[in-house]
Amino acid sequence: MKAFRKHFSRPSEPLSFSLLRNYALAFVFLAAISAVAGFEVGHLRAIWADLKLVPAVAPPASASQLTSDPVNADFAELTRLAPQQQAEQLLERAIHRQQGTLDLIRDNVEGWRGRVQNTDHLFDLVLTAMKSEDLRIRSAAVEIDLVANNLPKSPKSVARLVKEIRKDPVERPFALWRLGALGNRGVQPKVVLAHLVAFSRDANEQTRFWAVEGLAMLGSDAAIDPLLDRFAHDASPRVRQRAACGLAESGMLTREQRFAAVPDLLNLLDDDSLDSDTRGWVYGALRLITGEPLGNNPHAWQEWWAHHDSIKKPGSAKGIVFA
Repeated sequence: MKAFRKHFSRPSEPLSFSLLRNYALAFVFLAAISAVAGFEVGHLRAIWADLKLVPAVAPPASASQLTSDPVNADFAELTRLAPQQQAEQLLERAIHRQQGTLDLIRDNVEGWRGRVQNTDHLFDLVLTAMKSEDLRIRSAAVEIDLVANNLPKSPKSVARLVKEIRKDPVERPFALWRLGALGNRGVQPKVVLAHLVAFSRDANEQTRFWAVEGLAMLGSDAAIDPLLDRFAHDASPRVRQRAACGLAESGMLTREQRFAAVPDLLNLLDDDSLDSDTRGWVYGALRLITGEPLGNNPHAWQEWWAHHDSIKKPGSAKGIVFA
């Protein structure tokens, strides 16, 4: 299992531009994510339901009213910070599963638009959040990332990213990733899917690689077949590897959606044309998705699936829904 994760996390060659200063970290984030069931926000949800963060220039009127409660007082301190620090501290607290932070991010993220920048520190926090086993924390990170990159959830943002992908090789990798993120947040998901499928068959390997990541970020039922197609048929081992990772753990697919890919992954084991690396990625994906320690024995996997009459597919981390 560790070898599978490690192998997924390292590309065979670096990205040839300086915008992403920590490319290795980006690949760790893309490879080391697992979309398992989320955690409930908890019993303090009602306490913080009415707490709103305000810009630093505004008087923190609510803070004095909350200092009698140590927990609320802690959050009230954030009202004195600039929006950039509010976003960073709340995302960091969400990463550490501090209760109530996801509600606060949801309630305030749109108010940060135009006031929060995509700094190195914030970007690192987004990468860390995208490793979370709680799909709601990944969603919060996506929301903050879109705001920090001035991408409103609108068709205009989709058009802007598609233009960047076509004309700007420097911006292309994360434009593909964020295109999938927009689709995941409900912005023209069918249009986004069509673009990502087209780019996943581009002549350029790097474009296909990041289009596959975009499909994983889209996280829709319709994204599963294109991911399976690239896993089985792409000429590049790097792209096949990333498609396997997208199916197994990266991006925004729920656990149920990943389970839906299991029969097709099992069918790949019957393909004699698969090379040893790709076959190994199939086994690794199956282990990550199912949690079954069945090794690299195709008969064991087929038998397990055949006798798994009533699979209890773990619930997706639905929790908080960002508007």
